[in-house]
Amino acid sequence: MQALIHEVQVEYTHRSARVKSLDLHPTNPWILASTHSGTVSILNYQSKVVLNSLDIAQKPVRSAKFIARKQWIITGSDDMFIRVYDENTLEKVKEFEAHKDYIRSIIVHPTLPYVLSASDDHQIKLWDWENDWRCLQTFESHSHYVMQVAFNPKDPMSFSSASLDGTIKIWNLENPDPIATLEAHSKGLNCVGYLLSGDRMCLLSGSDDYTTKVWDYESKTCITTLEGHTSNVVAVSVHPEFSIIVTGSEDGTIRIWDAVTFRLDSTLDHGLGRAWAIEFVKGSSQIVIGYDEGLFLGKMISKSRVRGRETPCADDHEE
Repeated sequence: MQALIHEVQVEYTHRSARVKSLDLHPTNPWILASTHSGTVSILNYQSKVVLNSLDIAQKPVRSAKFIARKQWIITGSDDMFIRVYDENTLEKVKEFEAHKDYIRSIIVHPTLPYVLSASDDHQIKLWDWENDWRCLQTFESHSHYVMQVAFNPKDPMSFSSASLDGTIKIWNLENPDPIATLEAHSKGLNCVGYLLSGDRMCLLSGSDDYTTKVWDYESKTCITTLEGHTSNVVAVSVHPEFSIIVTGSEDGTIRIWDAVTFRLDSTLDHGLGRAWAIEFVKGSSQIVIGYDEGLFLGKMISKSRVRGRETPCADDHEE
């Protein structure tokens, strides 16, 4: 039997302004989408209904996340403000100027009352919401825009950052200086993520050189380069159940790669413009993609080639 071929069946398309970020609620069937026009929306991926929408700023909201244990959503925008809202009423809880330039990425610590924000001001900041959103640490070492940050899934006291300076930096929350710097790509980086494969952990980096690289976390060496996109790679995501990596690009396609062999499984073009964000619904085969022209919800189908025929896999995830 040959390698799996992954396809995506369309379930729902929500037309909107350019979707810059996506997040999925851990317990409710909700998608949080932020847009280049300055809005955020909460959509129910089961009923396919928009539950709530809010104008955040007159400028793009490049990152929005659920803080589910507080029933909040948090946003970062080009007006340099972080804003916090009640996820049910959308009443504002807090707002403050967090950076001196556009806010590119926000992530929420899995257990501590912390949020990290990354900005075009070359800085990453650590905020404590239990201490009135005091800045506990500022991480400075990048020499260009910091495009994305991601917590280490094995050790959430550690995180990685991707920058247009062409590097990945690895940090500890208690130290303002980086633990390691990877001279990752010949051009700027837009995204960073983690791949867990057995006992091995890898870093993933997507770049303006049109490639995604896979790095061994321990040795900090490049294992392989995923090539095929014809424009900047701006999103990379690892499926929590399927052994696949999905990359999104300004070429308007997403590409699905085998996370073991690193071979390309399939290339998908939904005709919605550039692909900016990718998320997966845990415990299901659903994928959510943010494009220039809105939000796409689909179901991933695994097929195996047996003697030249494609047949559905028995382990395909059902709702």
